[in-house]
Amino acid sequence: MVDSGMSDLTSLIDRGGIVMVPLFILSVISLALIIERIWFWVLMGGRGNMRRLEKINAALREGDKEAVINLTRRDGSPYGEVAQALTNQGASDAVALEAVERQRPRLDRSMVALSTIITAAPLLGILGTVMGIIQSFRLLGDQTTLTDPSDVAGGIAAALLTTALGLIVALFTLFPYMIFRGWASQTIGRLEMIIAAAQQGISHDDTSAKKGNET
Repeated sequence: MVDSGMSDLTSLIDRGGIVMVPLFILSVISLALIIERIWFWVLMGGRGNMRRLEKINAALREGDKEAVINLTRRDGSPYGEVAQALTNQGASDAVALEAVERQRPRLDRSMVALSTIITAAPLLGILGTVMGIIQSFRLLGDQTTLTDPSDVAGGIAAALLTTALGLIVALFTLFPYMIFRGWASQTIGRLEMIIAAAQQGISHDDTSAKKGNET
């Protein structure tokens, strides 16, 4: 079974040319990155995390720092870490911005690589096709080696394999990429809700405490 798969792969590379190799490599990298991102977002969007997020927002609105600390003590998600930062350092705009930006690399991880694959795969496919067509026309121009004109058509058809594979890799990567971007935007929105809740509850309590001390 493995030998058959390897022979099929070798046959495709022989038919499509050397450009098929980086296209296969890009497809493997894309699959690995997509699986990693799906695992991350499934853990992020679990029901337990969503319920904890609701409790964190409620505690922040009420200014209950102790409850927030208890809820986020073992929470390594971006929601928990941002809530901890706002609770420990205050809910000022500067602290909120720093806390969100600290989480952004986790949300955008691998997005540049996926975007590059979406762009590069079709270009590699076109490059392979152009190289194949050049070889076919070179064969057509050399009448001494050309015995059957249908060989030229077969060569062009084989060259188009790289374009087809490049488009398949790009489309296979594009849809998860757009979904991940949407989930990242949703997460940023939820982090902004945490900030708003903290500024409503914790900042108000801190302001009231300062006024009480001044009097």
